Amino acid sequence: MTNRRKFLQGITALSSLSLAGCGWRLANVRAVAGSGRSDQLYLYTWTQYSDQKLLQTFSSQTGLKALVDVYDSNEVMLAKLLAGGGGSYSLIYPSDYMVQKMVQRGLLTELKHDRLIGLNSLLPQFQNPSYDPKNRYSIPFSWGTTGLIYNSEVLKQPPKDWEYLWQNQQLLNKRMTLLNDVREVIGAALRMLGYSYNSTNEDEIKQAYEKLTILKPAIAAFDTDAWRNQILAGDLVLAMCYSADAIKIIKENPQLKYVIPRSGSSLWTDTIVIPKSAPNVDGAYAWINFILQPEVAANISERLKISTPNSAAFEQLPKQVKNNQNLYPPSSILEKCERISPVGAFEEVYERYWTQLTSS
Repeated sequence: MTNRRKFLQGITALSSLSLAGCGWRLANVRAVAGSGRSDQLYLYTWTQYSDQKLLQTFSSQTGLKALVDVYDSNEVMLAKLLAGGGGSYSLIYPSDYMVQKMVQRGLLTELKHDRLIGLNSLLPQFQNPSYDPKNRYSIPFSWGTTGLIYNSEVLKQPPKDWEYLWQNQQLLNKRMTLLNDVREVIGAALRMLGYSYNSTNEDEIKQAYEKLTILKPAIAAFDTDAWRNQILAGDLVLAMCYSADAIKIIKENPQLKYVIPRSGSSLWTDTIVIPKSAPNVDGAYAWINFILQPEVAANISERLKISTPNSAAFEQLPKQVKNNQNLYPPSSILEKCERISPVGAFEEVYERYWTQLTSS
């Protein structure tokens, strides 16, 4: 979730989507747009989700003009909201652990489920998720893992775990990037050391930090988005990334491969929420219902290369997509992955070591 993400271009499939027969009351949405209320809907989302064709299709179906601002980390998004810069947004796409933090800070509107169509199409694990029981404040949009993408032409021995970065530091020198995300990067080092991504033991955090300081001179950048073009150009041979990004890039260059470290990694869900400050709540519900349609969700999953939490959408996917283990890993791999969870006041410890690591 993310960090997670670049404008996707050349997309045409959604233009032919029809909302007929989906139980979605388009006329009601048009009435909202023409009733003197705002006909604009502002979204704040990850870069990779700012799909122009999707926005155009929604606008043509509803009469609402959807506009997007993007961010590359949950923390950047939250900081903007807390600084008062989020008043124009009616929808935000936080990751699972950030939903919990936003609820704790009283930033989110509790969803009215009687205004939503298609909740029963969600996979069981997404109907009552640990980060938001009974989906009181959020709707899952996509899910995935964090891992490593690498150039198999250059790295003849593929990475199998996080320790590969340290063992091959000289080979990877200035040709690898890590995410610009405190919890992901420190979490990966924690996992390599046998600890939890969500450790609240400062000694364990310090050990992870010390391991990362050893690796720091070989890291080209802490980056969530720019690595894509760099690895395609051959400037990088390895990058820590989200599975959705890796799958899209691999399609452009099949020599690139993605691996989930065998000691475990993070399992994330990106969601859709309505902030309490939302100026267009009716439009926000219209967007969520649009996204919940199985046909729309399946189309998004296939084109954007993201894992859908919608079971009805999953059933509509081609067999080769369903069988893609980068998109839908086997349970033996997922069992070793963890969701990142809020750690309360201990967040300050993570931030302190992160600041030392990235500013040194």
